[in-house]
Amino acid sequence: MYPEELVMPMKAELTDKGFQDLRSSEAVDNAINKEGTTLLMINSVCGCAAGAARPGVIFSLTGEKKPDHLTTVFAGFDVDAVAEARKFLAPFPPSSPCVALFKDGELVHMLERHHIEGNPAGAIAANLQAAYDEYC
Repeated sequence: MYPEELVMPMKAELTDKGFQDLRSSEAVDNAINKEGTTLLMINSVCGCAAGAARPGVIFSLTGEKKPDHLTTVFAGFDVDAVAEARKFLAPFPPSSPCVALFKDGELVHMLERHHIEGNPAGAIAANLQAAYDEYC
């Protein structure tokens, strides 16, 4: 597990923007099964999370359409919450960072790490905004 002093500033990048920090498997179940659209980001300490994923996810929320609920878990820190979140992401293999959009508890859009690595934050945001236009 990563030390709290390392993880907390990276969590704050999202929670300061209104993301709910899910720290237990029960919290993940409740959040994903809410009515409406739920964005889930599995956050990470890696460079692509810092350089593209977190900024891209935040920028994606500046458009007209957005998810009803914003949630996050942190890989290597929120162990039980991440394990539970990954159950909802099947058939996709474990990936962090990653971003998923659910509608009424059903996975409708997924960005895996390989979609994030090497892409700028603007491309991540545009991809997510297209999903919001379709599902939100």
